[in-house]
Amino acid sequence: MAMLGSLRVRLPLVFLAGIVLAGIITTAISISLFQQFTENQALAKLTREATGIAELYSSAVNASYGNTKDRRNPTFARATLERATGDRIYFIGPDLFPGQGVSGLRHLPTATIDWHVGKSLSFDFTPPDQNRAYLAVAKPIALNGTTVGALVVATPKTDVRSSVVALVERLALAGGLGLLIAALLAWYLSRRIVRPVLQLSVAVDRVAAGDYEVRVPQKAPGELGHLSSRVAEMAHRLGEVEQMERNFLMSVSHELRTPLTAIRGHIAALLEGVIDEPELRVTSLETVAAETQRLERLVGDILDLAKLDTHRFTVTTEEVDMAQLVEQAYERYRDEAERRSIDYRQEVDARPVIVSDGDRVLQIVGNLLSNAFNATPNGGRISLELVKRNGSVCVAVEDNGPGIPQEARDRLFRPFVSNTGGGTGLGLAIAKELSLALGGRIDLASEVGKGSRFELVLPA
Repeated sequence: MAMLGSLRVRLPLVFLAGIVLAGIITTAISISLFQQFTENQALAKLTREATGIAELYSSAVNASYGNTKDRRNPTFARATLERATGDRIYFIGPDLFPGQGVSGLRHLPTATIDWHVGKSLSFDFTPPDQNRAYLAVAKPIALNGTTVGALVVATPKTDVRSSVVALVERLALAGGLGLLIAALLAWYLSRRIVRPVLQLSVAVDRVAAGDYEVRVPQKAPGELGHLSSRVAEMAHRLGEVEQMERNFLMSVSHELRTPLTAIRGHIAALLEGVIDEPELRVTSLETVAAETQRLERLVGDILDLAKLDTHRFTVTTEEVDMAQLVEQAYERYRDEAERRSIDYRQEVDARPVIVSDGDRVLQIVGNLLSNAFNATPNGGRISLELVKRNGSVCVAVEDNGPGIPQEARDRLFRPFVSNTGGGTGLGLAIAKELSLALGGRIDLASEVGKGSRFELVLPA
């Protein structure tokens, strides 16, 4: 029963059952049509023969009755005609020449058909001296325009059916050969179709068990090939999601632990009286405040990402002075640039005012700068540019860090993916989603070993 429930068995069985059913219906229709055609052909042949012999008999009867001196029975070579036609010849009607013998034709009872109608008739009957049915055609015999009898030409119905039997035998042979070929074809198609399906089933089971390094059929036909590629892509994406979850847990736990450790250390020192000088106390409190802000930014980034994924964030509209906004973003990182001896420059070629969400634009530029400072070594170079071109406002952040390989660029804007190995990997993901929400985009140009250029493009 388990075997019958398998797709590899059910598919060819259904295929063969459909072929057998179609073959039975086609054979039945073919036999019916051929039987009707054969019977029509036989009737046409009998009609031609009966017409000719009846005309011959009518002429002989009229000639005999026109000879009043020597009236004789019209006789014909019945046996010769029957051998020539392969059919039996009969006569129905009264004896035209009483007392003068027979006409040489077999007689049928006058009640066999209504021969008085004077029309051609086709009918089935069983002759008195036979035990099988005959198919017959009757033609009237006329004497001076009056019907005096009917001539009947008949052939056994078994002769007609023998052609049908021969057809059935040939159809059965052809059907058997066709069924054999169909079975081989069904087996072949079943292997071609079911094998990839079974492989996909095994692959999906492995994915469900947490193994995302699965192999799927590479040469599956048609829709199965498309399904295979989608399953492979799904497994790859699930693997990436799992890796991102691990990266998230590690990075967030690290990013949380570092400021919490610093806060706890300074608070413990203040509570225990280790730091008693006013200046040192102020420094400790400033450190606690800075680390608290760091925690707040981390939590804010995670909340922003969650809002972006569910499209629940809000975007306000206001007039934004882009030059002033770029200046504000630039000043945030001036101290870090001086501390790390980074050549930090600002280039403002235009002072456009756009209608957008100023806080979100500042957040995007800040994230791009943060990413540049993480990627740039001490003593490096970072530039912040503002230009207006082709109806767009462009804010570019360029660094001379290690650059980004081509294969890493697609996943760079995904959450929890960091090209530098530090941070949470949320900055660029949030920046990209926010830029799209503001009707803009982020373009990336990078060369390994020479640095990268991130450009925020917003509608002017």
